[in-house]
Amino acid sequence: MQGQIDVALSPVGEAQAQATARGLVGERFAAIYASDLMRARQTAEAAAQAQGMPIHFNDGLRERHYGAFQSLTYAEARNRYPAEYARFEARDADLDVMGGESLRAFAARVVACVAAIAARHAGEQVLIVTHGGVLDVLHRQASGKPLSAPRDFVIPNAALNWLAVRQGAWSLLSWADTRHLAVSLDELPG
Repeated sequence: MQGQIDVALSPVGEAQAQATARGLVGERFAAIYASDLMRARQTAEAAAQAQGMPIHFNDGLRERHYGAFQSLTYAEARNRYPAEYARFEARDADLDVMGGESLRAFAARVVACVAAIAARHAGEQVLIVTHGGVLDVLHRQASGKPLSAPRDFVIPNAALNWLAVRQGAWSLLSWADTRHLAVSLDELPG
């Protein structure tokens, strides 16, 4: 669980970032926003270079802080902290994972951040580069799924997800589009 540990992209991630940038050629954005964590920064930099635009880094787009779970595998977290991990698996919205961020606080942060970006760019298209947990929250916000519901959708790395926020109403336009990765994935190291 990386959470807010600031790690760089792997070579596979770098190739996916370049493929995503190529997949966005032809799209026009009013602005590019990204989490300030390195893996999102690197992905955003590839898109920004292709778009010829600056990036606005925003810590509101960071992944959830997983507290004591950060840097552990799921199995390690389950073994070291069985009671907390059971609550985590049950999607207990108030669990802060011993110094981390509760799902409820995390979701509130993410929704407020993206709503502010949408209000700043009403009627415009923006690119947001962020993390899987953030995307989970945004999908739930746009689809009306509660935080407590098991995830029934995928969040592939470097996928394109299109959402609309119009006058405070959120909707999903397209989710988990990975067509732009098909050629690049064939070329990725083993």
